[in-house]
Amino acid sequence: MTWLRAIRIAAWTGIAILSAVIAVYAGLAYRTAGLPQPSQDTGAALVGGPFRLATHRGGALSDKDLLGRPYAVFFGFTHCPDICPTTLYELSGLLADLGPDADRLEVLFITVDPERDTAEQLAAYMSAFDPRITALRGTIEETDAAVKAFKAYYRKVPLEGGDYTMDHTAGIILMDAAGRFKGILDLHEPRETQTAKLRRLIANTTPETGT
Repeated sequence: MTWLRAIRIAAWTGIAILSAVIAVYAGLAYRTAGLPQPSQDTGAALVGGPFRLATHRGGALSDKDLLGRPYAVFFGFTHCPDICPTTLYELSGLLADLGPDADRLEVLFITVDPERDTAEQLAAYMSAFDPRITALRGTIEETDAAVKAFKAYYRKVPLEGGDYTMDHTAGIILMDAAGRFKGILDLHEPRETQTAKLRRLIANTTPETGT
């Protein structure tokens, strides 16, 4: 074996090892952030599926009702001390930034704590945010179905004194008008980047066809 061939083999071996390390850490990053993970077959996250939940306004909403409109989905609960109210506040600001285009986007807040988040509790809680944001709740079984549909996660965490909090996916999931996953809205990004993502999501949907 020549010295040149040996160098080439060593280089390709190093690249293969580096690629494997990057793949492992990428998977860990998705799981740590609680975000949908890409399919190993297609590279696209398999997000979206059937669900039906009650709205905080007294109606009901299902995945079929959303066909033809792009939407953003966020999981949380009203007793959340910081992440949930901050996210809803930021989403309210983004809707204001979008102007009239915001009316073409559905924004959904799905509670993972239906035990405490009654319809009355949700209605009072949502009064502090943009009225175009719809809060949703269901039974435990209906909540689990929605969480499964969006490849999200939640877990009840006991606290001292018999109380509890909820651990849950914190990312804002973006879906297009055909119910296809289009990415994650990251509130750590510059405000202009967040607004641009939402504008692209809306722009890819024509009012006449919903495509």
